[in-house]
Amino acid sequence: MNMSKLRQVIKLYCQHMGTRKISESIGVSRNTVKKYIRKFQYLGSTWAELSLMADKELNDLFNEEPVPAPSEKLEKLIAQFPVAEKRLKQPGMTLFKLWEDYILKHPDGFQTTAFYRHFKLWKSRSHPSMHMVHKAGDKMFVDYAGDKLRIVDMATGELKTVEVFVAILGASQFTYVQAIESQNMEDFILCCENALRFFGGAPSAIVPDNLKAAVTKPSRYEPQVNENFAAFADYYGMSVLPARVYKPKDKSLVEGAVKITYNRIYTKLQDQLFTSVGELNTAILEHLDQHNCRNFQGRSYSRTEQFNEMEKLALQPLPEIRYEMSKQAIVTVMKNGHVCLHCDKHYYSVPYANIGHKVKILYSKSKIEVFYKYAVIAIHIRVKSPHSYTTDPLHMASNYHELTDWNPAKFIKDAEQIHPDVAMYIEKVLLCKPHPEQAYKSCQGIMSLAKRYGHQRLILACNRANDCGQYHFKIVETILLRNLEQNKPDDNPGSMPSHENIRGKEYYQ
Repeated sequence: MNMSKLRQVIKLYCQHMGTRKISESIGVSRNTVKKYIRKFQYLGSTWAELSLMADKELNDLFNEEPVPAPSEKLEKLIAQFPVAEKRLKQPGMTLFKLWEDYILKHPDGFQTTAFYRHFKLWKSRSHPSMHMVHKAGDKMFVDYAGDKLRIVDMATGELKTVEVFVAILGASQFTYVQAIESQNMEDFILCCENALRFFGGAPSAIVPDNLKAAVTKPSRYEPQVNENFAAFADYYGMSVLPARVYKPKDKSLVEGAVKITYNRIYTKLQDQLFTSVGELNTAILEHLDQHNCRNFQGRSYSRTEQFNEMEKLALQPLPEIRYEMSKQAIVTVMKNGHVCLHCDKHYYSVPYANIGHKVKILYSKSKIEVFYKYAVIAIHIRVKSPHSYTTDPLHMASNYHELTDWNPAKFIKDAEQIHPDVAMYIEKVLLCKPHPEQAYKSCQGIMSLAKRYGHQRLILACNRANDCGQYHFKIVETILLRNLEQNKPDDNPGSMPSHENIRGKEYYQ
């Protein structure tokens, strides 16, 4: 009871007013009035003494009761709680199931309400914790569910397990759930980005667990965030705040969201078969919408209503273009002014002044960027065709051959020392490319074949390739590998022999 009302109760009682009139005049139930009057009588104090007391003293005098010693039955119950708490962490385990196990062993034990109350009281005393208040638009918590879902591979009939990603906003508890094939870097960033697109905005910070895709080196004080994940967060204007190792309370919201996902989504998908991750995600989104629109327990509003009212406008706007994860490679600029992206075996031009320098390539699905000393020196659209070139004419040094040892005249001169036919073939190789620099590697390769196969065979191979109208390194190498340089292509192939099982050209007229 409020201390001012308590003073009025005692004062009116001392003025010989009845409990019914005290109740009506103060607005407190009659039973409550009787309770405090009995306590006043038990204390044996006077109104004059109580009127001089401060509120805290009065509260301690009337409301602080000594904690009664637990009974033997309660002591036995409390002794089981540490084990019960560990069992409660198992998937599907509930307090009701724990009570059922308890009552089987102790038929005269506490019933469910008392069991729940004593467990809650024990937990609050043994594990005190502070309630976290989350600001709107402040944090997004992300994690993977421990239990996986399954899809059927239609080709083999096998059941394949898939990961389940869960994200939740701190203030509104608006939730996103998605099935994904793995927990690797690309899939993790894709899930986080899909969550942001689902929410329609980005929070100030993202709180991941210490999985390798997010944190390369866990630490209680200074965890090392994965470079790619940090770049993703920076793209959307978010900070990365990894949860501490073995501290689940740092991300208790998403832990709770995972448990709710088991109850409200997993259980509804158990009897269904899905043949693809996309089909599974369609079903997940249907049940997820029902979950977000369902009212909180004991409240008159839902996650969706709370999100639309208080958190949606607090999120940062998203850029129109989705984030593309980049990988990197360190390469040396070749003498033809190009760098090779080895995973595609494709060549890209850089400014000729960087010939011989080591540069860093950052490449995504759609583009590549070349850096030298932290400055961007070239940007190209990514092309995955192997053994071909992407060249910016401004990068080429065709008018400045003195800057490099390689130039068309040098290759033609070197080829003439072998034979004029080889020089003629090299000249045609140089002419086949839009920029001579693109052919330098091919010319170098053709000239190197003379050391392996001898001058005479190379002369014949160049003549054979010339007869075929093919001007590149691979065709000359293939001719030499298969010993085809001695044979010249037949301009007049023999006619098809007549046979009763062969249809002539007349058949198709």
